[in-house]
Amino acid sequence: MRVEWLTRMSDAIDAMERTMKKPLDIDAIAKAAYSSPFHFQRMFGMLTGMTVGEYVRKRKLTLAAQELTSSSSKVVDIALKYGYDSPESFAKAFRKLHGIAPSDARKPGASLKAIPRISFHISLKGDKDMDYRIVEKKAFKVIGKAIETTSADGENSREIPRFWQESNQNGMVDDLISLAGGADATLGICMDMAMENCTFTYMIAVENRAGVEAPEGFAVREIPAHTWAVFTSIGPMPHAIQDVWTRVFQEWFPATGYEHAGGPEFESYPEGDVNADDYRCEVWVPIVKR
Repeated sequence: MRVEWLTRMSDAIDAMERTMKKPLDIDAIAKAAYSSPFHFQRMFGMLTGMTVGEYVRKRKLTLAAQELTSSSSKVVDIALKYGYDSPESFAKAFRKLHGIAPSDARKPGASLKAIPRISFHISLKGDKDMDYRIVEKKAFKVIGKAIETTSADGENSREIPRFWQESNQNGMVDDLISLAGGADATLGICMDMAMENCTFTYMIAVENRAGVEAPEGFAVREIPAHTWAVFTSIGPMPHAIQDVWTRVFQEWFPATGYEHAGGPEFESYPEGDVNADDYRCEVWVPIVKR
């Protein structure tokens, strides 16, 4: 299964490389990987730290720089060739990546950046099992507070811990549990994920079993019915659960016949010492059979 996954991802990269001079067609690229567009983009982002669009843009600018230094083609022709509407938009993007103007790329000794073609490799460790369970769960409502964030430049890795820290310090989490009439766990939910621009909503919430209305500043959302893959994290936060997320995308998805269903995903935190070596929490990922 992992070798098959590696082949499909390599085919998708081939499709990207063949169409660098055309507009990005994520549906066609995902089709080359025999994957849904959402699953492919989620996998790609988790494994590379870049969106598909960001990778393609950087590859185009790498190829454009190579062409500038090895040919006498006009800057405007190269800009149009790689999908830019004007020399100005091309120059802005070129300077952001390479740090110099396109015209300066032809000067002797010019320093340029090269973003190489991505290749995927499988690490066959075999030294650590990955336990999981499959759960069918009906739609359920949650109540909580949310922020809009982005994974671009790792912004979410700074905003979300800060959001949790503030919510614990100002009593919001305790108020939330009291408002809902108690809760088995506090949830950290990623929803409304827009793969093309890296944005999503992050919500600190609890299940709204009592059906209470949301006071000002809070919101009620419904999590759709899904089949879920549930993974247990054991160890201090946040490193233990970050390791679980990494293994879900690097090891579990490639080794199984499942893919991401495109719905919300969440972490479930029961009461306990989150810094303890034996603290247990869970990662819930919505899945479909490929």
